[in-house]
Amino acid sequence: MAEALLTGAVHLNSGADSAAYLQDEKSDFDVVPALNLGDLDITTDELILDEVDIHIQANLEDDLVKEALKTGVDLRQYSKQVETELQRIEQASIKDYIKESQNIASLHNQITACDSILERMEGMLSSFQSDLSSISSEIQTLQQQSVSMNLRLKNRQAVRGQLSQLVDELVVPSTMISVILDSTVTEQEFLEQLHELNSKINYAKELSFRETLACSDIQDIVDRLRIKAVSKIREFILQKIYSFRKPMTNYQIPQNTLLKFRFFYQFLLANERTVAKEIRDEYVDTMSKIYFSYFKSYSGRLLKVQYEDVADKDDLMGVEDTAKKDILQTTGFFSKPSLKSRNTIFTVGQRGAVLSPAELEGPILIPHAAQRGDSRYPYETLFRSQHYALLDNSCREFLFLSDFFMVAGNSALDLFNSIMGKTLGMFLKNLSTYLSDCYDSIAVFLCIHIILRFRAITAKRNIPALDKSVPLLNAVTCFLRITRRYAEFSSAIVSINQTFPNERTHTLLGQLQVEVENFVLKMAAEFPSRRDQLIFLINNYDMMLENPVVFYSPSCRSKPDTRITQLVRGFSSTWKQSVEALSQDVMHSFTNFKNGTSIIQGALTQLIQYYHGFHKVLSQPAFRSLAVRSELINLHHLMVEVKKHKPNF
Repeated sequence: MAEALLTGAVHLNSGADSAAYLQDEKSDFDVVPALNLGDLDITTDELILDEVDIHIQANLEDDLVKEALKTGVDLRQYSKQVETELQRIEQASIKDYIKESQNIASLHNQITACDSILERMEGMLSSFQSDLSSISSEIQTLQQQSVSMNLRLKNRQAVRGQLSQLVDELVVPSTMISVILDSTVTEQEFLEQLHELNSKINYAKELSFRETLACSDIQDIVDRLRIKAVSKIREFILQKIYSFRKPMTNYQIPQNTLLKFRFFYQFLLANERTVAKEIRDEYVDTMSKIYFSYFKSYSGRLLKVQYEDVADKDDLMGVEDTAKKDILQTTGFFSKPSLKSRNTIFTVGQRGAVLSPAELEGPILIPHAAQRGDSRYPYETLFRSQHYALLDNSCREFLFLSDFFMVAGNSALDLFNSIMGKTLGMFLKNLSTYLSDCYDSIAVFLCIHIILRFRAITAKRNIPALDKSVPLLNAVTCFLRITRRYAEFSSAIVSINQTFPNERTHTLLGQLQVEVENFVLKMAAEFPSRRDQLIFLINNYDMMLENPVVFYSPSCRSKPDTRITQLVRGFSSTWKQSVEALSQDVMHSFTNFKNGTSIIQGALTQLIQYYHGFHKVLSQPAFRSLAVRSELINLHHLMVEVKKHKPNF
């Protein structure tokens, strides 16, 4: 490159040489035939002088050119040599160019085709780019439309759901009409359509509250169907209830039938309360009479198989079997001699078997079968059979009432009592009649244990109806009668003995008191809850306190002032401090002063009542001579002192 530039520079510096060079160059080109390269000809005759000057200046600065100029090389000869070499190379290049002209032309055509293709692709890409920009905007538009359509769809679905429910509930199908009007109430299809009708009635009520105008379109037909359904249900249930009244009817069968159609009463209760009340009252009246009649007849027939030989008023512990009989009885003018032995009256023997689990819940006695076999039973066996029948029927009836009439709690108890109340009253009356003339203490005690075991059975079955209703539990009142007789008897003995004291009498009374107290405590322990035990003790001790001289024992006779003196002096020395402590304790324990006032007043009132009772006890003849009575606090003074604690609240 440097050599070529140097040659060019030499030619330019020598004008003559340049002309000769150009002439020689022209002659050389004349040898080569002219080529028509067409578009491939990139040569030009135009010279840009400014650019030549720039190149010349650049070549002169070349190191090789500078070296040649310094050494004085024959530039012309050297230029010719270079020129010859260049021509040779040029000729070779031209030949190569001519040789490859077809390929170059083909390449040119391919480049032209590619350029055309690329131009078209550029147009397509430009169009695609513009299309993409328009598609992006369309996508955004479609997205907005999609969100809007989705919202409208949700709204329409919500409206459709409500409207479809509204339409479904408002439409009364012909199937429902035909079934309610023509089918019998025992068919399953009638029950299903009744459920649907009840749903439509409730929905129509709900729409009427919203003042929906559409409900007026079906109100008339729904009301007619409701009236027809109520009429058919009323007739069906009343027929079942009336079937209870037929003689020898097992009423459990129609009861089970009614339980299968318990929805009937629910429908009446929701849509026609007057008819529901009529059916309920009719059932209560019917079953009350049935139970009363059945148990009255059954109890009467049971008494016919009771032992004729029972304990009477002459069967006492101290009476011997060989005791003299009344002259009229002995001679047999008015009554036959008694054949019973008193040794068997005061023994249990086989009678305790009635409390065994197998016997307790065994089959009830059949009176006519027992009469046919000439069998006789003690009273406790009849009692067990009679009250087990009552227990079994009561449990079944309570479950039926709770299930069919849909009651619970106090409502179920009230309904049960309205049915069984008359029967239970009859049981109580019969029991009271028996106890009023009963001298068989073992039978009474066995009956009480039967009662307690039956009570456990009802608790196991989770039937609360018999907890307060069964009159059997009132049998314990017989012990109140025993307590009263003991109190009256002891009071009479003490009052008589005071006129002429006898130590043996006091000893016997003390022993009797201990036995009665143990007896009362033992009976109280039979109650399952502490509350019932305390109630039993309070009732019995209250009966004894009506005759205070009952609590008189040999210990009281020998040392009359020991315990009483301790009580009187202990109370006198500590009551003020105790009342003050009680007042302070209540004041700190209750933030509500009103409650505290009520509590402290109740406690102090009870204190005065107890102390007043203590005064009354010490005023009895047995304690009037005690010197410690003078140390008793005056009741009026006690009341005045107690009132001082009232302003604390």
